[in-house]
Amino acid sequence: MTRRLAWLDALRGLGATAVLVEHLNYHFLDGLRPRWMNLGIYGVLVFFLVSGYIIPASLERRGDVKAFWISRVFRLYPLYLLLIAVTLALSPLLPLRGDANVVAHLTMLMEVTGSAGLVEPMWTLSYEMVFYLLVTGLFVAGVHRRSGWFALAFALLATLVAFTLPREGHLLDGPWAPVAVLAVAAGGLACVLFGSRSARTAGAFVLAVLAVALIWIGSRESWQGAMILSVMFTGTAIYRWERGQASGLWPVAGVAALILLVPFLKPVTFNGLTNLATMGLAAATFALFFALRGRALPRVLAWLGLISYSVYLVHVPLIKLALLVVGDPGRLPWPAQLGLGLALLALILGTSWLTYRYVELPAQRYGRRLIERRAAGRELIAA
Repeated sequence: MTRRLAWLDALRGLGATAVLVEHLNYHFLDGLRPRWMNLGIYGVLVFFLVSGYIIPASLERRGDVKAFWISRVFRLYPLYLLLIAVTLALSPLLPLRGDANVVAHLTMLMEVTGSAGLVEPMWTLSYEMVFYLLVTGLFVAGVHRRSGWFALAFALLATLVAFTLPREGHLLDGPWAPVAVLAVAAGGLACVLFGSRSARTAGAFVLAVLAVALIWIGSRESWQGAMILSVMFTGTAIYRWERGQASGLWPVAGVAALILLVPFLKPVTFNGLTNLATMGLAAATFALFFALRGRALPRVLAWLGLISYSVYLVHVPLIKLALLVVGDPGRLPWPAQLGLGLALLALILGTSWLTYRYVELPAQRYGRRLIERRAAGRELIAA
């Protein structure tokens, strides 16, 4: 990655490490876990801001929806499918979550179709996929540059719904929901990717409506999905401002004001000051790295950025396997807990490097080759 975008990789690494440390601290040296903020939510927020900044930019840079989806599929699915296979194979040792649905995992839309992820951190991938569907629809419809207004609209929706229609639990539930969503998403994408101009427009409308419906009635809490999309579009609004495509950062200020009115993200019980500190620290971290985007960053952050997706997905199964072997670490003296925690951290980072090197990287290279062949074929046709 060029230095111009290396800061995003570093942010990913920091976010993944924060989630990892949060989950380690639940079992090792719990007394060191900060109570004034939530490291896991902090890491997830950083991820969502980064995705909001870079995903629309990636689509617009290519200007090719097919190339964008080839890139996304080969970036996310190989490791994701491998982890699902390993989790199923380990089910005699690590029982599966009872409300996990196989069809929902095909689309990555588990969290918004009433299904749990086979691995707990997978819930965020559902909102990533919703964002991809919505951004694709907006791009094809030609309204994708109004990011600031979308950020404010989703923040306002989350605020209004939180106060007027509070709800816990999915409205999209039962075995039919993932199948119906898969059919609608596949139909909309097929129209966008392979259809005529009118079909592409219809497909864009279907994808946009589906995305909004999923975050509105599919989220575990009524406001949750809308607020997540607001955060992601805030990242996009910052990108627009940086590129001279927007006149100011007023949407960021508006979203921040609305966010302060509602609880945030997962239904985790922590007080308002903790919530505010977590959001503020995530925003400040993104702002700091954005300010340093033209400078060289520590190599360890760049390395963590490369393996961040692997770290994010593989750490929970490895922690669970370790606990099967050592039992409850809380019964051990703190030096033993520290040693075991550091050893497990090293194992997770080492395994993540291997999965990046031998699963993620080859798949990404193959995806790039497919995109290059597609571009070369279009040039031949044009000539």
